[in-house]
Amino acid sequence: MSKMTVTDLKELKGKVVFVRVDFNVPLKNGEITDDNRIVAALPTIDHLRKQGARVVLFSHLGKVDHKDPEKCAADKAKNDMKFVVGRLSELLHDEVVYVNETRGEVLNNAVKNLKDGQVLLMQNTRYEKGESKNDPELSAYWASLADAFVMDAFGSAHRAHSSTYGVPEILNANHKPTALGFLMQKEVEGLNRCVNISDKDRPFVAILGGAKVSDKILVVEKLIEKADKVLIGGAITCTFLKALNKPVGNSRYEADQLDFARKCVELAKAKNKLVLPIDHVIADDFAMPLDIKRTDGVDIQDGYERLDIGPKTVAYYEKILQNAKTVFWNGPMGVFENPLFEEGTKSICRILTKITAEKGAFTVIGGGDSAAAAAQMGFKEGFSHVSTGGGASLELIQNDGHLPGIDIIANK
Repeated sequence: MSKMTVTDLKELKGKVVFVRVDFNVPLKNGEITDDNRIVAALPTIDHLRKQGARVVLFSHLGKVDHKDPEKCAADKAKNDMKFVVGRLSELLHDEVVYVNETRGEVLNNAVKNLKDGQVLLMQNTRYEKGESKNDPELSAYWASLADAFVMDAFGSAHRAHSSTYGVPEILNANHKPTALGFLMQKEVEGLNRCVNISDKDRPFVAILGGAKVSDKILVVEKLIEKADKVLIGGAITCTFLKALNKPVGNSRYEADQLDFARKCVELAKAKNKLVLPIDHVIADDFAMPLDIKRTDGVDIQDGYERLDIGPKTVAYYEKILQNAKTVFWNGPMGVFENPLFEEGTKSICRILTKITAEKGAFTVIGGGDSAAAAAQMGFKEGFSHVSTGGGASLELIQNDGHLPGIDIIANK
């Protein structure tokens, strides 16, 4: 890898290393419901501690609306890093210093008084209005406290914020080291195999699902260019079907994306790259379905909506995937949260983990709901790489391996 990594950082004993982690964990009544993002950061934190670094962790958590004072106060109360520090201490088997501030004397003194190998967690970076705007003054303040910077928050690497871009930019200018953490290194290496496809890694098959075409516009075009086949599933199917003048019944589709869908179909036509479902699981109601059935073909009758791919589509996609050497998957095939409509997504999990184990295919889940589905269904460990950032993984592919939080890190 051409970027500096955490193992390239030397003589860290006594040095203050700011680590941008992704502790944007789901909370329910102040309790963490999934600590995977904290666990994913542990290798980098432990490595720095062993080197005698004084580790300062900072991350965002949820959203904070700074326009409405009442909403801002409520958001801050709901997204306080105090809910994270206890679990982090448990996982590190050591007490973590917690500072309920993002700037000022309390933070300054806490950083100054850190001992070698000790860890400090700072309050939510989004408590600062200037964080998401990459405010120069805020970036300069945080950078003034650090001797080095490590980027280990892949889920935020597509954002040029103060904590992901401004701080390392200033440290680079001041000839202080910046590097990628172990999680970032793994993400970049794994996803770049879907960016720079060699002949030996083909056929390369992309699978795109989820709810909105508008969320995936640029990556759809890029994958049509890069992949040998692009398999479509999820609710975005109906936008493509509507663009082809097929009846979609009561299914939701994006009327403002029909021209784009037609453009994709035309782009893919020459090499027959874009593959749409050939049958569906449909129901008379999404919330309380009384009548669930499978279509014979692609048409969806009035009074029904599409909620999953059908068994013929599963078999069709499996045939295509059998020969794949590289697969990138982002977006479930249906409403997997409901057991009645989980079979399509579960089948894709089963097919991909099978070709990984039996044929050595390199299979990647691009974060988001696909990763949640694979974890929920017990397939997560069977994939070659499961990304921790859905939006970031899509942007990395559409930008040919470039993201602000990666590009700003110093080269070797």
